[in-house]
Amino acid sequence: MNNKQKKTLVRIIISFVLLAASAIIPEDNKYIRLIAALIPYLIIGWDVLYKSFRNILHGQIFDENFLMTIASVGAFILGDYTEGTAVMLFYQVGELFQSYAVGNSRKSIAALMDIRPDYANIEKDGEIVTVDPEEVEIGSIIIVKPGERVPLDGIIEDGNSSVDTSALTGESVPRSVSAGDSIISGCINNNGLLKIKTTKLFEESTVSKILDLVENSSSKKSKAENFITKFARYYTPCVVFAALALAIIPSIIMGDWAKWIERALIFLVISCPCALVISVPLSFFGGIGGASRSGILIKGGNYLEALAKSEIVVFDKTGTLTKGVFKVTALHPDIISENQLLEYAAMAESFSNHPIAQSIKEAYNTDIEESRISDYKEIAGRGISCTIDRKQIAVGNDKLMNDMKIQWRPCHHIGTIIHVAVNNIYSGHIIISDEIKPDSKNAIESLKKLGIKKTVMLTGDSQKVGENIAGQLKIDDVYCELLPGDKVDIVEKLLNETSEKGKLIFVGDGINDAPVISRADIGIAMGGSGSDAAIEAADIVLMDDKPSKITEAINISQRTLRIAYQNIIFALAVKILIMILGAVGLAGMWAAVFADVGVSVIAILNAMRCMRINKI
Repeated sequence: MNNKQKKTLVRIIISFVLLAASAIIPEDNKYIRLIAALIPYLIIGWDVLYKSFRNILHGQIFDENFLMTIASVGAFILGDYTEGTAVMLFYQVGELFQSYAVGNSRKSIAALMDIRPDYANIEKDGEIVTVDPEEVEIGSIIIVKPGERVPLDGIIEDGNSSVDTSALTGESVPRSVSAGDSIISGCINNNGLLKIKTTKLFEESTVSKILDLVENSSSKKSKAENFITKFARYYTPCVVFAALALAIIPSIIMGDWAKWIERALIFLVISCPCALVISVPLSFFGGIGGASRSGILIKGGNYLEALAKSEIVVFDKTGTLTKGVFKVTALHPDIISENQLLEYAAMAESFSNHPIAQSIKEAYNTDIEESRISDYKEIAGRGISCTIDRKQIAVGNDKLMNDMKIQWRPCHHIGTIIHVAVNNIYSGHIIISDEIKPDSKNAIESLKKLGIKKTVMLTGDSQKVGENIAGQLKIDDVYCELLPGDKVDIVEKLLNETSEKGKLIFVGDGINDAPVISRADIGIAMGGSGSDAAIEAADIVLMDDKPSKITEAINISQRTLRIAYQNIIFALAVKILIMILGAVGLAGMWAAVFADVGVSVIAILNAMRCMRINKI
């Protein structure tokens, strides 16, 4: 509880004691009772009166401060001193509870904000100097001591340790790292001294992107939140005019002005929209906060809401369902040696950062003389053409060989086939295999149990490789040998298969997935290994690269939406019922206080359930 909340609590306790004392004053001492009730009323309600007066001067008349002011002042005018003070007192109790609940919800976001590093250690002239992370340039060597937070993304140059990534991924198990491994900012070095060569500036680092996503998530509201905002804008003036009509029209017809004015005041207290205005946004804020603790970063309430309506989930294969860690598993030369086959392929792929190119270079494991390479040309979705030692080399897939009218040979091995041609003569092929992620199968099974109508896999790999992976994972449909543009076309077609309110999710990690992620109703990127372009384009980022997190995100979405609609229906139903009872004289001021404060407290308690996330 912060200082402001503590001061409010003290005011509530003092006002309650003084109000209880004023209640024992005999009713015939009218003026003493008035003064005795006014003291706690002003102690507890001065800020509400001030806000109401200030808002009226600024043209903002119809809000909860105005409703409480009119209702409580009206009660005093009618001689209901205890009820007038009680209305303000319990309204402030509800406001305090609401403030405390919102504060608790914000703690889940605030905890994530703790990943922001305060400093970075760099070595200058043999001494370790502490600098601002924003001052560190790419390629600098930073030193991270045990217990310190990694300030920037980079590659470990020296040292080994275990790192705590729980603030980023939600996973409590430490991850072992050593020289040569990539490491992301925001995680904590548990033991061992690490020397890290930075690969990104601070503003481009993982931690900065995460903080930016979370800080801006509240700006993208769900339909339910927008509905409540618009509803309150029209609802409040409508109930004020309805209360005015209730006070005037029956009084003119039947007389007894005091009775009908009292009923109108009761009507105003009941109608206060606090329960709706606070509990519904709190539900979505809690859902986003709870998801962030699980390593699922959702960029706004609109995306959280859309997840609950998912019908089709489309996956990219490499790096999403598979590890994306390729290894050369076979060399099949034809007219040249194995060493020559691997050398030509490695030299041709030397300028590429694609995982397949990396695997070939790792298998070759020899320094490449770039001066031997000329006329380099990368052909999208096909492969690479270049000149090596005055020989025309082509390295790529079946399509590249077909385009060059080179007769290639199929292979019985399962894996990605990289063909090599020298001077337009087929010279052999290399088999590269990827490994399925451990929880990919569980992710597909869980999605189907959730009611997802169709799962689809898209890949640039061969039909044999694609169908093999899809068969193991029991994916409904698979499209193979695709170019980046082909993926967009297929997603366009699949969008037409969803129902009117149904949504399509696309999950990817590579730079060539960014256009597809943008086109899908909901784009999900793998944040741990995903490219910057994919993360920027995505609506949701999974920090630990586990496909099973998609099921957890949908569960969070469905639960959040269910709780938000429970609050809307409950609050409106109770308020409408007690409004009717109050209008016909069957509900008094104490029932009105329950309809306002009681309903708000119950709705807020229900909304706070969104912050509790059950791990799958």
